[in-house]
Amino acid sequence: MVQIPKTPASSAPRSVPTSADVARLAGVSRATVSYVLNNSSAVRISEPTRRRVHEAARELGYVPHAAARSLRAGHSRTVLMPAPGFPVGPLYSRFIGELQWALGRLDYTVVQYGTAGPQGDDAARAWAELRPVAVLVPGSGLGPQGVEILKRSGARAVVTFGPEPVDGAHALLMDHEAVGHCAGRHLYDRGRRRIGVVLPAEPGLEVFSAPRLEGVRRAVRGTDATVTELHLAYEEHSAARLAARWRSLGLDAVFAYNDEYAMLLMRALQDEGVAVPAETAVIGADDLMLGRLLRPRLSTVHLELPSGRSLAALVDRAVHDPGAAPERHEVLGATVVHRESS
Repeated sequence: MVQIPKTPASSAPRSVPTSADVARLAGVSRATVSYVLNNSSAVRISEPTRRRVHEAARELGYVPHAAARSLRAGHSRTVLMPAPGFPVGPLYSRFIGELQWALGRLDYTVVQYGTAGPQGDDAARAWAELRPVAVLVPGSGLGPQGVEILKRSGARAVVTFGPEPVDGAHALLMDHEAVGHCAGRHLYDRGRRRIGVVLPAEPGLEVFSAPRLEGVRRAVRGTDATVTELHLAYEEHSAARLAARWRSLGLDAVFAYNDEYAMLLMRALQDEGVAVPAETAVIGADDLMLGRLLRPRLSTVHLELPSGRSLAALVDRAVHDPGAAPERHEVLGATVVHRESS
């Protein structure tokens, strides 16, 4: 049996450094420390002084107290982002990373909130307990009542990402139907008439896949083309099963929801001996770099998401002017990038 050594008795806990300690070490006033560490522009402070304050804070291990800063300002600097209730891909992850960086540059602290627990307006009550100054809500589910709950708790900005605006909230409107329309029109113009559309089996993605399917249908409405729904889980076995019955479906093209599903299905089709694009044209969406490395190279719909900087600027405007009318912006541009797979 292994003997676990006893931990020696710890010494008395070290006192928490204060702004007064930083001020003494840097040779400045506590007010100067506050101005420097809170990135205040109210007072001009020389660069050498700023360096001394930052060096003293690092040496002492001092960080500003967020709650105290919130009390002085009358609101927090916390931006809450509920984690999406759906699988996110590389494109969305890059967007969120840029947004967090841009908000950090504006001196906001971004906190992601887990998806477990209540949803919709009930979730808004849980978010409100943290007293964020802004809440950025991906997907759908939040309603006007939830927006009101957040505003009454002190949130100065509520921003939603989705196909429809929500009363009282700023809205980034994402037209996913346009993505499907681009793909469907491209396949039709390339002479394809029996078009399959992949609908991911994973829960939460129907808010995006349903309008993309409708976009394909709208693109070929009134023509001799047909559209077939194809349900596919993001796993090799599911793709292999679909590929095994592909020729019986009689399809000559497929819009595979996005690049990840397109690459999964294209590999399975090739393993089954289905020639791409000779027998079946394939197109995805998102324009991921990996799609350019495949053979044949993957055709795709390039999506133009808003920049993280522009969204951070919207949040900052709303925080400084919470009474302003909610802004609404259409932010999802879609253009086809034609490559060898179609």
